Amino acid sequence: MLIDSLDVSFPEGLAIITGQTGAGKSILLGALSLLTGAKGDASLVSSGAESCIVEGEFENADESLKSLLEENEVEWVEDGSLIIRRILYSTGRSRSFVNDCPVNLPVLAKCAELLIDIHSQHNKLILSDKRYQLRVLDLFAGNSEHLRKCGELWRELQDLRSRKSKAEKELESLKRDFDYNQAQFVQLDSAKLRDGEMEELDEEQKRLSNADEIKSSLVTALALFESGEEQTLDGALREASRLLDKISAFVPSLKELSERIESSRIELGDVRDTIEREAEKVDVSGDRLEQVEERMGLIYSLFQKFGCRTEAELISKREEYSARLFDSSVLENELEELNAGIAECSSAYSKVSKELHDSRSETAPKLAEAILSSLKFLELERAVFEVQVIAVDGGPTGADSVLFAFSATGKNPVDVAKCASGGEISRIMLSLKAQMARFTGMPTMIFDEIDTGVSGSAADAMGRMICDMGSNMQVLAITHLPQVAAKGDAHFVVEKFQDTTGIRRVEGEERIMEIARLLSGERIIPEAVANAKALLG
Repeated sequence: MLIDSLDVSFPEGLAIITGQTGAGKSILLGALSLLTGAKGDASLVSSGAESCIVEGEFENADESLKSLLEENEVEWVEDGSLIIRRILYSTGRSRSFVNDCPVNLPVLAKCAELLIDIHSQHNKLILSDKRYQLRVLDLFAGNSEHLRKCGELWRELQDLRSRKSKAEKELESLKRDFDYNQAQFVQLDSAKLRDGEMEELDEEQKRLSNADEIKSSLVTALALFESGEEQTLDGALREASRLLDKISAFVPSLKELSERIESSRIELGDVRDTIEREAEKVDVSGDRLEQVEERMGLIYSLFQKFGCRTEAELISKREEYSARLFDSSVLENELEELNAGIAECSSAYSKVSKELHDSRSETAPKLAEAILSSLKFLELERAVFEVQVIAVDGGPTGADSVLFAFSATGKNPVDVAKCASGGEISRIMLSLKAQMARFTGMPTMIFDEIDTGVSGSAADAMGRMICDMGSNMQVLAITHLPQVAAKGDAHFVVEKFQDTTGIRRVEGEERIMEIARLLSGERIIPEAVANAKALLG
């Protein structure tokens, strides 16, 4: 069974949805659930199709959605209209859009939370969920602002505690390794390392190791400048320049040669002076060579010990050990600040938590009275319903847990999830939903056979309660009870045509016959038709 294509518009107020068992009401509900972010898989896509698309258009959405959409870069339409679309592919992958802007599933779910509430038959299990019970009480008490502050302070407190724990572990590790880090730092710091020093030492070591040869070569080179028997090289060049300059008056081109010889003489003189200075600097004693080789040996040993190849890497290691030694004092200061922050945040959290507790304790009897009033209206005249606020360890919603206690006989109320029958649970859930609808401003609520286990006059009362909810919001109610179906402002029937499911609105005689079918089954008798007309008024 599948839906090829379906386009339906539900009016304001209470819309009833009925249909024979197996007609496909669950498929319709499943499609609506996809718009709320429910999990979808490839089995929902028809065989041979690439994808299925579910789209819902909501009118007059509350402006509480506006900030959520703006945070996620989704366009907000001023008239409050909102289009949610979910595409599910045959591969199992899905995409979601709000007002044609792509969003992820968490954002889609948050949007849906402010637009629609679906109560399916399986939702009765949430009565055992303490978080749900607490949420109902907080909605009734109007604790949204306190809850927001409480959640923020709790997250901040947990972050501070986490940072404190991390800092304590780091400090413990630093203190444990303090002596080792200090010894490593002292060894590197006392070496007085300079970047590039090893290269300088290597050059000096080569000079010192060959000092005798260097000295001898320089002295020999210097002697060559004065090797002439009658005059030095400088004197010879000076005389040659003078002679050429003298005869340049007769041969002008010789003037340039004279100047070049003079320039060469000056340059060679400078070279000679440099050789002389270098020869004077050469140290042929072994003391400096010993010092250099000792220094190189120290640096080589540091290279090997610390796994480094350059002085820069050794200097980096030194700074690293220095930072570790310094970090211990930094961490101690950080821990002081964290402890102060934790104390301040914890105090603020305790204050908000107490305000929440006081609000819940004050409101719990009022919520219990409101639920009990609804239960008595739904013909549980002897019922007892209590909302108990119980102190627990702190958390993002404060330091309270809530217990809904119920007794249908008026004696010894216990946890509602453990004692109520199917029909009683249906009535309790409807009463809770009615209260939530009042205080959440939810525009649309869907009930999937919430009336299971209820019949007779209790079913009629339940229909009236659902009808009353429909006067303030849009309610879609899937039901098998004629007493509930007759209360709707509009009535839709889900039908199966061969292997395809469809839905259509029924009015007038068609609606009478559908109510009659609910009363008598497939064989509609005249009495059922008359009863249906009576129910419809």
